[in-house]
Amino acid sequence: MIRVAVDAMGGDHAPSVEVEGAVAAAREYGIAITLVGDTSRITAELSRHNTTGLDITLKNATEVVGMHDSASDAVRKKRDSSIRVAFDLVKGAEADAVVSAGNSGATMAAGMFVLKRLNGIERPAIAQVFPTLHGQSVVLDVGGNVECKPVHLVQFAIMGEVYARHILGITNPRVGLLSNGEEESKGTELTRDANAILRQISFNYIGYVEGRDIFNGTADVVICDGFVGNVVLKVSEGLAEAVGTMLKDEIKASFLSKVGYLLARPAFRRFKKKVDYAEYGGAPLLGIDGVGMICHGGSNVKAIKNAIHFAHDFAEKKLTQRMAEKLQENLATLRSSREFAGKDTVVR
Repeated sequence: MIRVAVDAMGGDHAPSVEVEGAVAAAREYGIAITLVGDTSRITAELSRHNTTGLDITLKNATEVVGMHDSASDAVRKKRDSSIRVAFDLVKGAEADAVVSAGNSGATMAAGMFVLKRLNGIERPAIAQVFPTLHGQSVVLDVGGNVECKPVHLVQFAIMGEVYARHILGITNPRVGLLSNGEEESKGTELTRDANAILRQISFNYIGYVEGRDIFNGTADVVICDGFVGNVVLKVSEGLAEAVGTMLKDEIKASFLSKVGYLLARPAFRRFKKKVDYAEYGGAPLLGIDGVGMICHGGSNVKAIKNAIHFAHDFAEKKLTQRMAEKLQENLATLRSSREFAGKDTVVR
């Protein structure tokens, strides 16, 4: 049985939200879960819920990584932190995936340090699913690596294509490289060099795409460096919140607007579900030799529940193994174009 290790101490409202989300995931999906952290606090939270028949175990961890701790210190100095212990469980085959709403930089560093990277990957990437006019697309990197070399973007593309194929269920995913125009002459030196390499990779590469293409469904996979991707992610989150607030204000503005809302309420609910980050749970860390899910620090119960479900799905579908196979298939191209990178820079 696949077991998911949940960092119960990482989020802004830990451990209450993590515990409740874990209980909901165990009850709704029948997932086996290990809650990692201060067992006395976790036990107190569990006592508030009916856990009869649920496969939930506890693993004690005496330290917590704070949001302001450096990623390297969190891994090296806090060896008994809930994040580090959760990944140790996967390394020791006591769990198959990790979910954490804690320090994203520390989660990424712990994943790389404990589980190592896949062969052919120099920098793991954080992926995020976005709603489109025709379904969903995945964007990466959305914050793991601020500075990238062309070969890193190519590695992201390979992982994103496998993700879209096996998780989003897209038979022949279209892979696009984010730029400031569709013409070959556009972009930066980074995108132009990456574009040339991507045309040698064995998948459906469609060339440059623009920011608007993320949502109109032109591409199923959109590749960019972590600086650009993080900006895209934060702007999208802010826009969704602003649109929601504007709609509420307009609905309250008049009696007719309120009547219209009542008639259109089902459509508004469906729209809210499409743009609600909690529906996607978290962002997978792709490129480590295992499954890691990074959640927003302010994640609610629904987000944690869905993140656990998705992490279980990734492990069940052997996504890491499939990525390793695709990387191996293109290893010669990657090696011929590789420019070894320096130290990773992480967006928090």
